[in-house]
Amino acid sequence: MSASILSTNEEKTWEKTEGEKAVANVTASWCSHAGTETANRKSQIIFVRGSVVTQQADAIVNAANQTLLGGGGVDGAIHMAAGSELLRECKALNGCETGQAKITKAYNIRNASYIIHTVGPVYRGVAEDAYLLAACYRNSLDLALAYRCRSIAFPCISTGAYGYPIEKAAKVSLLAAAQWLDAHPDAVMKIYFCCFNDREMMAYQKLRTCSTK
Repeated sequence: MSASILSTNEEKTWEKTEGEKAVANVTASWCSHAGTETANRKSQIIFVRGSVVTQQADAIVNAANQTLLGGGGVDGAIHMAAGSELLRECKALNGCETGQAKITKAYNIRNASYIIHTVGPVYRGVAEDAYLLAACYRNSLDLALAYRCRSIAFPCISTGAYGYPIEKAAKVSLLAAAQWLDAHPDAVMKIYFCCFNDREMMAYQKLRTCSTK
């Protein structure tokens, strides 16, 4: 199953660059750090320092390429951890377009039930970059909800070989997640942002700090 990308009208909303404080104010009510989750909140955005491959969640997200047949970085790590059965299922999916998402079983990755594969944009410095990156997060969340997941773990999509600046990617991803939660008030979804290194964590931390200034 795949999720469709955003509409043309929604694309236009990403043409205007959001300031850090504006993004932080939109997302602040949803955010916490691992170990400080609010028990009485149905849905949350949680920041963790570590690999998405080992994060406990109903679904983990793979920053895949359009072939869905594995690659470098987190894509290669997920395929290695899941085993050869994942590649077999991915071959039957006939690839994935940028901004879209497709779902498979997690196979040998025991800390998740599903892997959601999404293809981030190669950064070009144009408005469409943010639109497509936001689509990755929102379409992945749509798939997670469709498969009755209550938690999902994201890596930092497109910030490796695809060259998306982490500071800009953090703004887009946080805003997309918060807007999705706002649009689904009845959903129960814990959204984990897995920061593989300190630079990624600092980019998200900076946005959270802006909301208190």
